[in-house]
Amino acid sequence: MMERRRMDAALLVLFLVQLTTALEVPLDLPQPPTITHQSPKDYIIDSRENIIIHCEAKGKPHPSFSWTRNGTHFDIDEDPNVTMKPHSGTMVVDISRVKAEHYESVYQCTSRNKHGTAVSNNIVVQQSRSPLWSKEKLKAMVVQEGVSMVLPCRPPAGLPPPIIFWMDNKDSRNDYICYARFPYTQTIQQKQPISVKVLNMDAINDTMAAFYNETDLFSEEPADERKPTFLIPSGPSSSKMVLRGQVLEMECIAEGLPTPEVSWIKVSGDLPAKRTFFLHYQKTLRIVNVSESDAGDYRCTARNSLGSMHHTIKVNVKAAPYWISGAPRNLVLAPGESGVLTCRASGTPKPLVTWAMNGIPIENSPKDLSRKVEDDTIIFTDVQTGSSAVFQCNVSNDYGYLLSNAFVNVLSETPRVLTPSNKVYQVIKNHPALIDCASFGSPIPKITWFKDSRASTLDGDPYIVHDNGTLEILVAQARNSGKYTCVARNTLGNYENHVYLEVKEPTRILKQPEYKVVQRGRSVVFECKVKHDPSLIPTMTWLKDDGELPDDERLIVDSDSLAISDVTENDAGVYTCIMNTTLDHDSASAELTVVEATPTPAVVYERPDPPTDLELTDQKKRSVQLTWTPGDEHNKFLIQFEDSLHHRGHWHNLTEVPGSKTTAHLKLSPYMHYTFRVLALNAVNLSRPSFPSRMFKTEPAAPDENPTGVQGLGTEHDNLVISWKPLTGLQSNGPGLHYRVMWRQKLVDSDWTTVTVANNSKFVVSGTPTFVPYELRVQAVNEQGAAAEPQTAIGFSGEDLPVAAPENVQAMLLNSTLAKVHWEPVPARSIRGHLKGYRVYYWRDRSLHKHNPHHAEKQILTFSGNHTHGMLPGLHPFSLYSFNVRLYNGKGEGPPSPTQQFETPEGVPGPPTSLLVTNPNLDSLTLEWSPPHDRNGHITGYTLKYQPVNDSNELGPLEELALPANETSVTVFSLKYSTRYKFYLNAITVSGAGPAISQEAVTIMDEALISQHEVDVATGNTQTPHPIAPSPPHRPPHKAQPASPFKNISSSFVEDGTLISWEYWGPEKNVYVEYMVKNSEGEEEWQKELVNGSQNVTLKGLKGGLSYRVRLVAQGHHDQPLHHSEELVVSVPAVASRQVDIATQGWFIGLMCAIALLILILLIICFIQRNKGGKYPVKEKEDAHTDPEFQPMKDDDCTFGEYSDNEDHKPLKGSRTPSNGTVKRDDSDDSLVDYGDGGDGQFNEDGSFIGQYSGKSASRETAEGHESSEAPSPINAMNSLNSFV
Repeated sequence: MMERRRMDAALLVLFLVQLTTALEVPLDLPQPPTITHQSPKDYIIDSRENIIIHCEAKGKPHPSFSWTRNGTHFDIDEDPNVTMKPHSGTMVVDISRVKAEHYESVYQCTSRNKHGTAVSNNIVVQQSRSPLWSKEKLKAMVVQEGVSMVLPCRPPAGLPPPIIFWMDNKDSRNDYICYARFPYTQTIQQKQPISVKVLNMDAINDTMAAFYNETDLFSEEPADERKPTFLIPSGPSSSKMVLRGQVLEMECIAEGLPTPEVSWIKVSGDLPAKRTFFLHYQKTLRIVNVSESDAGDYRCTARNSLGSMHHTIKVNVKAAPYWISGAPRNLVLAPGESGVLTCRASGTPKPLVTWAMNGIPIENSPKDLSRKVEDDTIIFTDVQTGSSAVFQCNVSNDYGYLLSNAFVNVLSETPRVLTPSNKVYQVIKNHPALIDCASFGSPIPKITWFKDSRASTLDGDPYIVHDNGTLEILVAQARNSGKYTCVARNTLGNYENHVYLEVKEPTRILKQPEYKVVQRGRSVVFECKVKHDPSLIPTMTWLKDDGELPDDERLIVDSDSLAISDVTENDAGVYTCIMNTTLDHDSASAELTVVEATPTPAVVYERPDPPTDLELTDQKKRSVQLTWTPGDEHNKFLIQFEDSLHHRGHWHNLTEVPGSKTTAHLKLSPYMHYTFRVLALNAVNLSRPSFPSRMFKTEPAAPDENPTGVQGLGTEHDNLVISWKPLTGLQSNGPGLHYRVMWRQKLVDSDWTTVTVANNSKFVVSGTPTFVPYELRVQAVNEQGAAAEPQTAIGFSGEDLPVAAPENVQAMLLNSTLAKVHWEPVPARSIRGHLKGYRVYYWRDRSLHKHNPHHAEKQILTFSGNHTHGMLPGLHPFSLYSFNVRLYNGKGEGPPSPTQQFETPEGVPGPPTSLLVTNPNLDSLTLEWSPPHDRNGHITGYTLKYQPVNDSNELGPLEELALPANETSVTVFSLKYSTRYKFYLNAITVSGAGPAISQEAVTIMDEALISQHEVDVATGNTQTPHPIAPSPPHRPPHKAQPASPFKNISSSFVEDGTLISWEYWGPEKNVYVEYMVKNSEGEEEWQKELVNGSQNVTLKGLKGGLSYRVRLVAQGHHDQPLHHSEELVVSVPAVASRQVDIATQGWFIGLMCAIALLILILLIICFIQRNKGGKYPVKEKEDAHTDPEFQPMKDDDCTFGEYSDNEDHKPLKGSRTPSNGTVKRDDSDDSLVDYGDGGDGQFNEDGSFIGQYSGKSASRETAEGHESSEAPSPINAMNSLNSFV
């Protein structure tokens, strides 16, 4: 039993040690994989976008990745739709050719290297769904006024579930509509409107009662006052389950008259005040971030004037697993050390904890005597090199799981400090200071701190050393400034790092702005005098009422004041001055009150009278007492002085005294001839100055202070310039001011060298060694003596160029466009100055492809500070690079390191240089291309994709061809005639496919259609049953001109001319298009049009039926040659110039008007005859009638079928027909009959001639005896009239 207790105690101590010393392993050290980013467990995807399942990991060496799908290995290489990003495990699924639902599965990513294997969570991929609402017929709901009702919604189940909201119809206000918004697809589904009618039962009559038979009457009870009852939920009690951390919502909807009020209580305790919210007029109780303590009984009460109703909801809180003290942490151990991995979690019900090692259940992993598993803990004892691994902890219950990876990395590593060296920490006096010393090593290093001379370690008051190595000073003082050294030490060695602490003086406002009362129209000044550390840059900001100052030229901000002129009522408020530095700030406020000017301001607010009778008493070496007699209208006094010894004629403010006092005790400086005067001050202005007092001379004394701003810098490599800020005359304290300048080398045990300098501000020390630190002092001295011992400053003699280059320079390729350069730092003695940084010079010697030219443009990357590595981005793949590294200091650059070379691996190629479509046929096109300009490797082939494009620019199915690397042309067969196609071509290297170049082309039309088109043009009919695509322009044979900046020149025919398009890559700005008739006789000149800045132009002057030669010209300066494109032959189609729109010709319009007039006359005659009683015999309808909308003509006599009035079925009066019931057609109406062209031959011209003409129909030749009724037609009327006549 005692042994067990000792074991538990040791285990606890070991756990606490490991808990507080979890380390982050630098990436340049060997380590197992660590997953840094993965997709969520429940991953809902958008079916319109590619599926991207993330899996990123780090490790040394960089890990490889694999995936499982539904628990089995997923071979990504076998699926053409799935790719994996380079140097990553992120999987991308292209859903352009397959449905997204095909990839709905459970995925898990595995990341491994030789030190271990890490696994991701199970990622459940599901497609977002927004199903349509099921169709239903909703009856209107009628409800009595004052009665409650519930409108059902029942939305379709989506993924994720939809968000529900209701709206009423803005037009009728009687329809209520339920909407479901699906967030992933950004769609909103609408339920059929529910019509609600609210009635007063007293107004119901028999007619409305008949209406109820077809509707649902919601309630027949009278709308009397009634006690509350619950619509939702039902019954006296119910229960609800919620998971820890989620949102608990409980709803109680009550009905009654008057409308009841709802209240909530927790029966077994109090509601959590900060997490409880009441919504929807107290009907909903919401508790956020639910915890186990929220379980229990909740009661909602509905109450009105007639009574109350209760409902109790029992809430059960379950919990998916959650960490108690965080997920297991990575463990770094040295050989022979011991450690603990702890996986401590909780949940309801209690979760089950299982372990795995490198993705394999730990019980199936190789046995290891140094490893012992005890429930949620793994104990490691006496670990050895080679036993690094990744351990997976899985904690699960019925409501979820937690999966965490934690590695055990066995390393032997000397200490290193990760905090940058020579880092300067700045802190304000009396504030805490924290100085970092982040370190790494295995075994874990112990951190020791020293200051300046390293006489003793800093491990007691006022210093606190934290477990992570940070040194804390609770209350920093000026004496704490200096150099600090942290030493990281373990059994393998130690490492020192130096940092600096500077303790700055706090920023303080010495003179705060004061409360002001100012008359409107006058001026006011707020003063704000500040003291701050001289090494910090201050910034003064003024606010008005905690906001920015108005943008008004009347407000003038000075370095220590704010002036407002011509004050208005809007200027009243609180003004705040804020002095900010990079470390601290201070602020002060004052209020401005603006009052109205009185009719007699000179009486109430007048300028104060000046004080009189100045007397000096109690005279001492450095003080005197000044007394005066005040005048009228004063609030306070301002005392000024003049020093006639140093600044005769200049008055300086000395102090202010309240208006209740007439005596001031003045502190003075030595060696000055003082004369004083006093001014009175009130809210209006200052008074005139008083008469000066008698002169008071103070005796000389030794200086009270030494010069400030002492520094040492070298202007040459062998000198040291010591400079300082000299004292002013007021600070000299006596005659004969001079300076005692002292210096000595800092690191050499030598005596101080002292010189005396007259009243100056610098001294040059010559013959110094190059860049050596010196201790400097400057002391003020006058005839009365010297000031106190000065403080020591540090300076350096002059710099010189570095004499050494970085060594062990190496380049490591990270990918085809990125390299990392390493070097060893140059020794300090060889830097010979302040280390500014390193510069890497690198240049591309040539491409590794034989077709690419050489490059020699140098590039420079600068890495400031004491870096030992740097990244070279933007490299060209498949190229040879040279580089060297140089150190630079304040003087310049040192010698370069030996030039080295590296070769970048192959990358994806650029797009092919050109893609042309030639030889268009009915079902084939030939494509010609040039290899990519940037091959970036060996071209292994090409991929050609193409798809048809319809007239509305919609793309058809995509076809794909794989082409060999040595091909530069291909003919694509099995295409559709007269169809536009879009082609995509990209090149491929071993690294993958590059970007594609695209081109569009049209196959030629069917020859039969061409013949038909020619016939139509000859007859004047230009309408064709199919659109005719313009043929691609014929290109004359020519030799390619590689130097031409023009590419992809094409032509097409538009409504107002011929459109010429091209691509231009040249530098010239003047671009022309030139054209001339092909095969023209004589020396015809090229026609020219300027097209600057465009890549297409419409030529409107080309004549139909002619062929033109078209070319593009780029012109640079006058001394540069012209660049011509290849010539393009454009054949402009002929236009039938004699073809005229018949509808616009005068003779046709006149003819139509005459016919319309004739028909109108005939109709009038028919109407007159009908009114006279004439009869038109009409045949009765036959039983087997044909289509009533179509009236056939009989083939034997070309007559129309008989007429029947569809409205009243009455025969026309006064009509006469032959015995066979037909009307003979007159020769004058054959032209009208010819308009019928089968079917419904209705002709409508201008609204004045409306009728129906029927021609012959082959399908109705056998139906000669079958006639149908049709609407009255003018032709029938004409035939009837002919018979009548």
